[in-house]
Amino acid sequence: MIPMLLVIFLVLMIGGAPIAVALGCSTIIPSEVYHQISLSAITKIGTGSWASYLLVACPLFTFSGDIMAKGGISKRLVNVANLIFGNITGGIGMVAIVAAMIFAAISGTGSATVSAIGMMMIPEMVKCGYDRAYGTSMVAAAGTIGTMIPPSICMVVYAVTAGVSITSMFTAGIPAGILVGVMLCLYCYISSKQRGYTPKEKVHHSAKEVAKIVVDAIPALLVPVIILGGIYSGLVTPTESAALGCVVGIIVSLCIYKEVDVKTLPYLASHSMTIAAPVMFIIAMSSGFGSLLSMAQVPKHVAEFILGITDSRIIILLVINVIYLIMGTFMETNACIILMTPILLPVVTALGVSPVHFGIITIVNLAIGFVTPPLGANLFMASAIGHVELNKLSKTIWPWIIAMIIALILITYIPAITLALPTAMGLSI
Repeated sequence: MIPMLLVIFLVLMIGGAPIAVALGCSTIIPSEVYHQISLSAITKIGTGSWASYLLVACPLFTFSGDIMAKGGISKRLVNVANLIFGNITGGIGMVAIVAAMIFAAISGTGSATVSAIGMMMIPEMVKCGYDRAYGTSMVAAAGTIGTMIPPSICMVVYAVTAGVSITSMFTAGIPAGILVGVMLCLYCYISSKQRGYTPKEKVHHSAKEVAKIVVDAIPALLVPVIILGGIYSGLVTPTESAALGCVVGIIVSLCIYKEVDVKTLPYLASHSMTIAAPVMFIIAMSSGFGSLLSMAQVPKHVAEFILGITDSRIIILLVINVIYLIMGTFMETNACIILMTPILLPVVTALGVSPVHFGIITIVNLAIGFVTPPLGANLFMASAIGHVELNKLSKTIWPWIIAMIIALILITYIPAITLALPTAMGLSI
């Protein structure tokens, strides 16, 4: 049964079938041939997977991110970041990275971060003499932080799949996302020095101008504070915070900044659902797929096989990182989380690795896949926004990928980076 399942899955994937179709067909056909699970049981398993209250957060975080991207919030975040970094070597690039980090705490997705920050910052970098491909690659890489810093849709999907606390995942993701951002800023500074990207003339703001920029940005800066503060204070659940983010985003964008009108909201809501719907179908199809794997004890056999080769935690985590980095180049992120977590989680927990720590390792790995050819969803988005050919962008992205891999290695082998904060807050890890 399992050989047939894998053959059907691989043939459909190579043939370009949607991941949900590949998962569904490779579940149903072997089940019917070998009479393992009835079609009605597969349907019940699939639809039952949608019953998770946490999954409601996926379309809600997407909706709130869309509202805030269109509502002038990203513009205010860029203005504040420019006050801090604008006058140093590579400063305008660092502004893009830091603005992406802050916006990541609002949007929950990488593509929204690339779109919101890239449309503003790529033209500014070109105007300051930056190579267009260099600046576009930087924004594409910075956009990956949208999946690492909470609220992150990928974290919600992992939490549901692995059965861990979403609050713990959100808390552990903060230092991981910051570390990746710091590594990108460090490379930006070094490469900008080599390329001569220094400010032609320093801009000095008066105290009045600084106060005006900061005051104007206060509503934008309060959005992530309200969303995440509500979760960590225990006042709202992660799902309720997603709904709260929508309400706050609408109030700030419509009533304060007035850069979105009521007529735009139905379109944004529809767009959010078109993004969330494929994820829900993947989850449903993967539930039946996972049931067949569990019946055949595949996760157990994989764990025994890997642990039979070596019991070295360092080597096994290295192998898993390589597997994820390769899979991230051709498989959609949430599908990869749903597919691989039940298989690899028993392996790492047998070595004493925390499920929360492993979740962050998984998400950082697959976030790198957002900028790794040939899939590279962020590359496609950045290419369209920056008007740079994808082939050219695929060459200039590699130094940024190396910077992120260095951060990934630190996150993988120093658990305290991700676990210190949730442990200090008394959260389960």
